[in-house]
Amino acid sequence: MTINQAQQQVDQWIKTVGVRYFTELTNLGILMEEVGELSRLMVRKYGEQSFKESDKGKELSDEMADVLWVLICLANQTGVNLTEALQKNFEKKNLRDGERHKKNEKLK
Repeated sequence: MTINQAQQQVDQWIKTVGVRYFTELTNLGILMEEVGELSRLMVRKYGEQSFKESDKGKELSDEMADVLWVLICLANQTGVNLTEALQKNFEKKNLRDGERHKKNEKLK
């Protein structure tokens, strides 16, 4: 699935099953919630925090997909083509960081 196809499929799902998009501000709040859930799982799996009973059965892939879903909703609502945005972001990073990371002693 391409990013463009994902944007189209999310839009179709929202308009048929989901009835309508939540407002942009509501979706921003939901995005923050989803990032928090991903963060919670990451710090338990890779950090020092221990798992709680309520953390059992949660998967990183599902939490990441939740973040991506809401981000796609926001892109659709605000007219952002994520394929183009990501391509431009690569260009920006290549110009800005093309040599910077190679010269970073902390990364060696």
